[in-house]
Amino acid sequence: MTKSNYKLTKEDFKQINRRSLFTFQLGWNYERMQGSGYLYTILPQLRKIYGDDTPELKEVMKTHTQFFNTSNFFNTIITGIDLAIEEKEGIGGKQTVSGLKAGLMGPFAAIGDSIFAALIPTIFGALAANMAINGNPTGIFIWIVAQIAVMIFRWKQLEFAYREGISLVTTMQHRLTALTDAATLLGVFMVGALVATMINVKLSWAPSIGDVTLNMQNNLDMILPRLLPAGIVGGVYWMLGKKNMTSTKAIFIVLVVCVALSALGVISK
Repeated sequence: MTKSNYKLTKEDFKQINRRSLFTFQLGWNYERMQGSGYLYTILPQLRKIYGDDTPELKEVMKTHTQFFNTSNFFNTIITGIDLAIEEKEGIGGKQTVSGLKAGLMGPFAAIGDSIFAALIPTIFGALAANMAINGNPTGIFIWIVAQIAVMIFRWKQLEFAYREGISLVTTMQHRLTALTDAATLLGVFMVGALVATMINVKLSWAPSIGDVTLNMQNNLDMILPRLLPAGIVGGVYWMLGKKNMTSTKAIFIVLVVCVALSALGVISK
């Protein structure tokens, strides 16, 4: 197990925060979403921890380019805990980091987007707009102050999360495995919830037997609600286990099959 002697500094935190604020979403794509942005945000620090052009650096870079998607307003909390563990455990903490990222990104996405992407803009935006309609220029300054406060919050949370992460791996080492398992289970739970709520596919095929029309979707719902979305996810999971199959290929296969079945009237949204 390779461990590092490098300790993150204030300059490291500033660099991570700058990249998080201005470049985190630049590599966003439908296959891995924020994966490449996450890696770019912490790449200089990973090089300091693992060294340049080392097998450990290459391995951890592959780990961090995997699928990742969470709220922009909470992502550095995960980053801070991640770097604290990697700084302390080295490559031996890879499994822990992967579990924590998978488990925390879903809940943080829901909380962060609800508060900072919906609630705060709605409140302060409505207040600013109402003042603007009445000819009061104060509203624009209220909006600016609110956004500055949010950016300060994003800036400060990284170092706090890092300190708590250090505490986690130094004083709670015996609980780390349980926490990783819990986070992984939470991640699986969130994936199941997303399948049921985000994949809106219904069986529109309704064969007729004499004067009776069979509602196939209703019959499926009686067996298990959302069975068709679960079947689609299961099919994609099966495809990804095949040799030479990539996420991009799977996406195109799903698109083509769904368009064809929709044109034939077999499925609908």
